[in-house]
Amino acid sequence: MTSAVIGWDLGVALALGRALGVPPLAMAEFLPAIEAVMVRRINEALASGSPQGHDP
Repeated sequence: MTSAVIGWDLGVALALGRALGVPPLAMAEFLPAIEAVMVRRINEALASGSPQGHDP
């Protein structure tokens, strides 16, 4: 069975940003791009079979 990440729980990401004092407009601007990169990298790591994203 193949595993894949399709996205983050952005509600939690927004709550974390709020708790850290990140302005809401900054979160709205940057979170979608950050999410896209992280989802791609996590899926690459899963596909490689290594938690670090590469074979030791």
